[in-house]
Amino acid sequence: MRADIRVKICGLRDAAAVQAAADAGAAYVGFVFFPKSPRHVEIATAAALAKEVPVGVAKVALVVNADNAQLDAITDAVPLDMLQLHGSETPARVAEVKARYGLPVMKAVGIATAADIPQIDRYAAVVDQLLIEAKPEKAAVLPGGNGVPFDWQLISGRRWTVPWMLAGGLTIENVADAIRQTGARQVDLSSGVESSPGVKDAGLIARFMAAARGD
Repeated sequence: MRADIRVKICGLRDAAAVQAAADAGAAYVGFVFFPKSPRHVEIATAAALAKEVPVGVAKVALVVNADNAQLDAITDAVPLDMLQLHGSETPARVAEVKARYGLPVMKAVGIATAADIPQIDRYAAVVDQLLIEAKPEKAAVLPGGNGVPFDWQLISGRRWTVPWMLAGGLTIENVADAIRQTGARQVDLSSGVESSPGVKDAGLIARFMAAARGD
């Protein structure tokens, strides 16, 4: 049993999904602020949902190349525990965001080949956490793993100076293997527990948590 595995359920859009994630034992819940995503939420909605999150569950805002005006609006209204930068933000921009908002920052880093590995270390120097996922195809509309895993052997046995989270194409069926191959102690997913794009399924969330923890 892997009881110490921490799970982030991202892209929550309603109170039922927040409750399902919390009931299943998620360590983090994520709210997406990116209009092109089917999981996008308005700031007012996220503010209301954040108040429903139980104490002890971290509330994370996912943004994509957000400017200070957008981040100001989000952080002023939503009680957050972490910012997740999911675009092409440079290490310098990551450091700037961290200093300006005083919140822990997680940076998503996309991996496709071994040539992508060194950039993880560059971000590790300025972030509080890393999110390592599949590098999106050039034609992809959305950033991130887009429900597709990468070759987990690329990071097998690797460790960094900050905590890290595995993402990209994780499902009930493959999460145990992903953890075994990579040594990840934290995993993140969104589409893998949905009945349709943007619609979370409480049953799938519970089953994923059980699979991740080896219950």
